[in-house]
Amino acid sequence: MPQSIGTPLLWGGYLALVLALLAVDIAAYRRNPHEMSMREASAWTAGWIGVALLFGAGLLWRFGHRVAVEYVTGYIIEYALSVDNLFVFILIFRTFGVPPLYQRRVLLWGILGAMIMRAAFILLGAALISRFHWLLYVFGAFLVYTGGKILAGHDVETHPENNPVLKLFGKVFPVVRHFGNGDFLVKHKGRWYATALLPVLLVVEATDVVFAVDSIPAVFGITRDPFIVFTSNIFAILGLRALYFVLKTMMDSFRFLKVGLGMVLVFVGGKMCLEKWVEVPAEWSLLVVVSLLGASVTASLIWPGAPVEAGEGNAPAAGPAGDGDDKMNPRNSPDHQ
Repeated sequence: MPQSIGTPLLWGGYLALVLALLAVDIAAYRRNPHEMSMREASAWTAGWIGVALLFGAGLLWRFGHRVAVEYVTGYIIEYALSVDNLFVFILIFRTFGVPPLYQRRVLLWGILGAMIMRAAFILLGAALISRFHWLLYVFGAFLVYTGGKILAGHDVETHPENNPVLKLFGKVFPVVRHFGNGDFLVKHKGRWYATALLPVLLVVEATDVVFAVDSIPAVFGITRDPFIVFTSNIFAILGLRALYFVLKTMMDSFRFLKVGLGMVLVFVGGKMCLEKWVEVPAEWSLLVVVSLLGASVTASLIWPGAPVEAGEGNAPAAGPAGDGDDKMNPRNSPDHQ
């Protein structure tokens, strides 16, 4: 395992902080379940960013300039890649017609699952890099390849309704074609059924796994410290639920963001591949990442995409489309009239 600043006390304190923040977020939702307004979502987003920056300031005070710069750089990369992830979540919810009130619930549990999976990926990645250093070059080449595909306009197309997780789930578990009252499971005549919300949650989780394959190696390109990789990852995804409600009405406003993300991945991947011969200071990495993302956002604001037509993407409030399996047929729903 690479040498880390994370002592057991520091890890314990950080995890306690994250659990406390999640408790506040969950309590706020349960006290008043509703769709976030743009104003409320913006306030929550600003609050999450503020907490992340305060944590960075604490790292600066305790461990010095280099650690703080690596953390901030990793946080910015993860946050930017998370924005791209949210655009896919918007597409998923539109495809399956999930009402806005239930979108917030799916995002809450989706983020909790993402945190657990990211932690496992980071610990595994750190252990592998420590044992097999040549994997850094593999990760770097993968990031260059992925960034090149994005820049060439050959990014992976997303068709949530064709997600293999959804197809498999529909074959092994009975699903009703309604969202219930926002529950993931309902009981009817002594038998449990999944509402249409549970397969959507599984698709969201599966999508996050795909994005983690890009985002986690990208942060390892900035630092080898598992504690910095983990904290920058977690703080970036903690505020995604609020950020989602900020971005969902602005989906087409960042048309050049993918270009910026592609260039960031190429830069970080190239840095990993060439680190044996070329040392790039953490400050320069931060400057390059901020410049590339800032330029892409600025270009998007100057040349915005065409607005979405009214009503576009508003699928009916039905469950996920099946593949012909009877378990996904609404006539077999226990609540079908």
